[in-house]
Amino acid sequence: MQSGRHGKGRDEGRADRRLRQMRRDDATRPCQNRGVRHNGGMTGTISTMLARRIAGAIALLIFCCSTGAVAQTGTDQGFSAYLQSLRPKARAMGVTDATFDRAIAGLSFNPRVAALDADNRPTPADAPIPDFEPYRQRHVDTARITRGRAVYQANRRFLSSVEAETGVPESVMVAIFGHETNYGAVVGDFDLLRSLATLAYEGRRRTLFEPELLSAMVMLQRGVPRERLVGSFAGAFGYPQFLPSVYLRDARDADGDGVAAIWSSQADALASIANYFVRAGWRKGEPWGVAVRVPGGFDRAGIANRIRAPRCPRVFERHSRWLSMAEWRARGIVPVSGAWPADTVMATLLEPDGPGKTAYLLTGNYRAILDYNCSNFYALSVGLLADEVRK
Repeated sequence: MQSGRHGKGRDEGRADRRLRQMRRDDATRPCQNRGVRHNGGMTGTISTMLARRIAGAIALLIFCCSTGAVAQTGTDQGFSAYLQSLRPKARAMGVTDATFDRAIAGLSFNPRVAALDADNRPTPADAPIPDFEPYRQRHVDTARITRGRAVYQANRRFLSSVEAETGVPESVMVAIFGHETNYGAVVGDFDLLRSLATLAYEGRRRTLFEPELLSAMVMLQRGVPRERLVGSFAGAFGYPQFLPSVYLRDARDADGDGVAAIWSSQADALASIANYFVRAGWRKGEPWGVAVRVPGGFDRAGIANRIRAPRCPRVFERHSRWLSMAEWRARGIVPVSGAWPADTVMATLLEPDGPGKTAYLLTGNYRAILDYNCSNFYALSVGLLADEVRK
């Protein structure tokens, strides 16, 4: 099926190359033709032969294009057949046939989405890790801090009530909002159903995207407007960029209008982010982490983590083993500024820019941020933005 998807473009390329080659050959053949004619072996003219070659090239081009069109037709048929094969699974999730038909109506394979996904490959395990500081400067910048503070102040009464209920700090909710969509300014413009259907059909990550496609159908069944299913090419949508399955699990209707409208309601989006972190194990009253200084001659071998994480090993292998704040303090670690967490709080050490630069002691709440997006750079910048927003 792979060749069917891109066959048209490749075939057109072959035809163009063959036509160009024929033109190059024609530039060298007049002398040959004249020689043949001089020997009496040919009665046609050069112009007649050239016309025949051009006609042949045009015929070849038409054939290749038509072959590509046939291949594309095969792709469309395979895509439609795949979608229809999902009907029993959708029924099992409570999606009616009417909703299913409405969901797949007019859907077509999106080559752009497939290409974007093909470029979205995991980082090789042996690839060098860049410094964190340039990332921090781009993502915890003045503009994002300023806008975050404005959102924070505008929603203080609501945010404080959510924090009191969930234990998730107001500033952390706002920082996720800022990082994911720049406070709602960049939410994506891909049709969610078409993107998820393309990615599920393409097959490389079907185990991820097929359930998300079915979850999007469940959203339709529960009354989410079809036109609201718009987001990133990979299926995340709304202010917090939830996948459909996450929306079904964690989205909250905080403003009481009957819909968890994370695509238009800041209250719903912020409360849904907090709900996500509650499920991820956020511990009330515990910071995400603290910036620290590591003394010269520090024994890093003595704190090395020898456990390989089953998820995101490249992320977690950079963390030390767990020690209490009291134990870190006894080893000479000192905070850059601010209050030192309670002695019993457990944390790991991360030096994202290497020895001699700012390091961080990271608590279990940092792991909750990693659950949202398993990247040290992302989680650190969320925590640092939250600290700035709260000031």
